[in-house]
Amino acid sequence: MNVESTLFTDPNTTPHLTNAPPLPPEAPPQQDRLGPEEPLDRFLHAGIGRMAAGFSPMGLAEAWFDWAVHLSVSPARMAEIAITGLSEASRLAELNVQMLTKGGECSPCEHSLPQDKRFRHPSWRQWPFALFAESLLACERTLDEASRHIHGSTEHHMALLRFVGRQALDLVAPSNFPMTNPEVLDATLKSGGSNLVRGASFALEDLQRLLARQPPVGAEAFVPGHTLAITPGRVVHRTPLAEIIQYAPATPAVHAEPVVIIPAWIMKYYILDLRPQNSLVKHLVDAGFTVFMVSWKNPSAADRDVGLDDYRVQGVLPAFATALAITGARRAHAVGYCIGGTLLGLAAAAMARDYDDRIETLTFLAAQTDFRQAGELSLFVDESQLAILDDMMSEQGILEASRMASTFHLLRSNDLIWSRMIRHYLLGQREPMGDVAAWSTDATRMPSRMHSEYLRSLYLNNDLAEGRLLVDGHPVSLRDIRRPIFAVGTEWDHVAPWRSVFKLHMLTDAEVTFALTNGGHNQGIVSPPSRADRHVRIATAKMHERHQGPEHWLQAAEYHEGSWWPHWFAWLALHSSSQTSRPQSVATPGDEALGPAPGLYVHG
Repeated sequence: MNVESTLFTDPNTTPHLTNAPPLPPEAPPQQDRLGPEEPLDRFLHAGIGRMAAGFSPMGLAEAWFDWAVHLSVSPARMAEIAITGLSEASRLAELNVQMLTKGGECSPCEHSLPQDKRFRHPSWRQWPFALFAESLLACERTLDEASRHIHGSTEHHMALLRFVGRQALDLVAPSNFPMTNPEVLDATLKSGGSNLVRGASFALEDLQRLLARQPPVGAEAFVPGHTLAITPGRVVHRTPLAEIIQYAPATPAVHAEPVVIIPAWIMKYYILDLRPQNSLVKHLVDAGFTVFMVSWKNPSAADRDVGLDDYRVQGVLPAFATALAITGARRAHAVGYCIGGTLLGLAAAAMARDYDDRIETLTFLAAQTDFRQAGELSLFVDESQLAILDDMMSEQGILEASRMASTFHLLRSNDLIWSRMIRHYLLGQREPMGDVAAWSTDATRMPSRMHSEYLRSLYLNNDLAEGRLLVDGHPVSLRDIRRPIFAVGTEWDHVAPWRSVFKLHMLTDAEVTFALTNGGHNQGIVSPPSRADRHVRIATAKMHERHQGPEHWLQAAEYHEGSWWPHWFAWLALHSSSQTSRPQSVATPGDEALGPAPGLYVHG
């Protein structure tokens, strides 16, 4: 008998035939190939993308066709939608007759979405303005009904149609026009029209600044290193992609393990180090922690080939190495914010896979690791949209900062576009610039390769959560992570919805403490104890504990008034080994020339 053909039955191994034919290798992902005709196609696609403000008209046409063709063969559903439209029209006619004949008031805000603040002023309760507002809200409800429960259509397409439809309705909302906005009419009559004159001057000034690529009015008062990002520290290491900042300890004794923060590179890092009163960094050092921060370079066209893994290799890993070398600690507390948290997740999974135990705890701030329910940003992620985006970025090598800013503004167009235009240009009220608002104007560019990899691998294919993402040529799994985790979600987050962040419970075998705070993606995280309008819910799931869904968690979690920061600081202290009074150096020999915080990259 041929020994090589025997069946091995070792109980500790899976039986197999040694001479069995090898399994075929997994098919490699389809590569983007440039044929002789493709440069012309790319040029055309990029032009279409520019004319469509960075979006894909083909993707929208595909969504409309999906809706139309499936609705056309669903007569019962068409009848239901028609009945909804007729009911709304009948209700509006009845409301109009009632207000004309009997008088009284109507409160449109009672029928709007909770986050819609356009019609809350008492003047919107009077005829005809109440009728104007109710007509818009009726159109919104009809649109919503017409783009749901279409048998056979994809939910992504229906959500895209709802989004585009709402943008169109927001454009023609009665609140946007002087003659149909009672607040504007009242202000105009009382001021003799001076509000419109001021608004016109504001609009001209803003247009001039936009054309000159200058920041908005008031942003000049918020400068990193002068009024923002002023917590004392030094740049202790620099790579081609990142600067590592160490902040000077503020207490005689410090916790042994340093805190290493990986912020997002979509915006500047100093959202976590604004003014002293709302700086997370300053509150950490005041609580006895030694803090290290990664400050990312604002890439240029020369960085077009920088990939997602380069941010791990040139940012995350040097930050760990530098922090541990300077402090002498064996492990560090790792913190990731937004996309920085996603990067931290894949880096930590790779370290766990390779038995690298330099992480003591992990903290994820509004950071997603599973992108199947990634919120409204996923509306802009499909093959058609990414093809247009790739072709646009191939020309410049980067995604311009204005493209990202426009996308985020569209997600909250009522708050970030229309309501501001009404206040500034119709009411003539220039609202003061705040530190968070000024920071949001300091946007960064994205390397084309990195941005394409990020959107395709994570948002479109969900490779990290599903175990297909390769790091150093081998797949990584979040389930390899065993260190304690503290994760923060925010109730009104449109970028990283808290239920999506919550999925981390299902992806790891670690102990997970989850905190849900009120606020949005930025304001919920920048939540100092001085904020009296904050609350937080917290609960801990032990290792191997039976899973509970987000709704059950919401009912069971402990409710606390105030900021989540003190709870996190106490959690970090609990998972720190000891305190030491040994002086912590803020620069290694030869690094003094790198300069003080906030460093050079933040000004790029």
